Amino acid sequence: MRNTLGKQERLKSKKLIEKLYAEGDSVKTFPLRMMYVQTAHTSEFPCQVGVSVAKRNYKLAVDRNRLKRLMRETYRLQKQIVYNNLDEPYVFMISYIGREEIKYEDLYLKMEKLLTLFIDKVKVKADESI
Repeated sequence: MRNTLGKQERLKSKKLIEKLYAEGDSVKTFPLRMMYVQTAHTSEFPCQVGVSVAKRNYKLAVDRNRLKRLMRETYRLQKQIVYNNLDEPYVFMISYIGREEIKYEDLYLKMEKLLTLFIDKVKVKADESI
């Protein structure tokens, strides 16, 4: 699998984003929170992802954009954790909820922990439904 994050893998649909925040579940590893929902989407990839940083916590756009770039990069390098363990299509949004910016290495580790928590929670929910 190629480590890319193309247009098909990004969450852009307003309807899906509204559904995500209305019906979604979440996992959290400070300073990251992932809202997710299992739903069909138009992409051929198993999941679509979006990233967000609150304007309330980061007033300057350059700071918000830097954090979003770092979050997309850490996800892009570790997305095989999610892709290798999912059966159904998912849509999720990863939000940065901290007030201080952390280093790239720490963000990388937090993203890895967040993705494994997500997979564990999805597998537990799948086991309960069987």
